[in-house]
Amino acid sequence: MKRSASANWKGTGKDGKGTVSSQSGVLSNTAYSYKSRFEEGTGTNPEELIAAAHSGCFTMKLSFLLTGAGFTPENLDTKATITLDNGAITSSHLELKATVPGIDQAKFAELAEEARTNCPISKLLNTEITLDAQLA
Repeated sequence: MKRSASANWKGTGKDGKGTVSSQSGVLSNTAYSYKSRFEEGTGTNPEELIAAAHSGCFTMKLSFLLTGAGFTPENLDTKATITLDNGAITSSHLELKATVPGIDQAKFAELAEEARTNCPISKLLNTEITLDAQLA
């Protein structure tokens, strides 16, 4: 399986503007800029896209692990926060709130940790990945 996305940039780093598009069309000439990356401008940015990818990947991996262990998750809600510091992504922090009937805290924590370690985006990122997993 291969997936692709593309970017286009016009102008200087600080004053220019760009767009990103994805193979699926979910992103189609979506704006990004210096302001959307380093300030509070309109549009997306690479770190936000990585956060979306990491939270989605982790959550799906956990769903597969829970199902494989005999549990049916009712709701898995994950937020990923990417930290950019001095030109490098230094961490991704995952915050999970889950409703999984019949699972005990120990098994839940074990499976959440396995998902944190083994989802493909976690494997890709060369940074500290932390997890705060709460079972409702």
